[in-house]
Amino acid sequence: MQNNEKTNNGGTYKKAIYSGTFDPITNGHMDIVRRATSIFEEVVVAVAKSERKNPMFSHEQRVNFAKEATKDLEKVTVIGFDTLLVELATQMKINTIIRGLRAVSDFEYELQMGYANSSINKDLETLYLMPTLKNAFVSSTIVRELIVFNGSFCHLVPKEVLKCM
Repeated sequence: MQNNEKTNNGGTYKKAIYSGTFDPITNGHMDIVRRATSIFEEVVVAVAKSERKNPMFSHEQRVNFAKEATKDLEKVTVIGFDTLLVELATQMKINTIIRGLRAVSDFEYELQMGYANSSINKDLETLYLMPTLKNAFVSSTIVRELIVFNGSFCHLVPKEVLKCM
């Protein structure tokens, strides 16, 4: 039995981690979270501190945004972290990482990260999910640009996040 599986009344209990900076969490991210909950019994949304990326929102704000956006999803837990994702997965005994792909450019980067992670922990699997077409163009970068230039972004983030801003 792999380290993210536990017997549960004769069945299998599986967990996965969906990590990111989530600066801020968007409807595209939520699309991936919802799809992951249809595959796994528990999804841990892990908000990376990522100070080297100079996020617009503080780590605490980003964790709070994610908690608010996912509060009605029973299978979701939100945590903050400031370590390598591989270390977090090992500590939590989870061997599946969820990553979202919007375009070929995402795939190239994510493939490299997936290989790097599995070179550190050979039991780690990365599952790539594509958002629905409606959310395929949504990114935190676009949202931040709209915020900076006072553009309309309400349709790109969960309503719970708007209430926190």
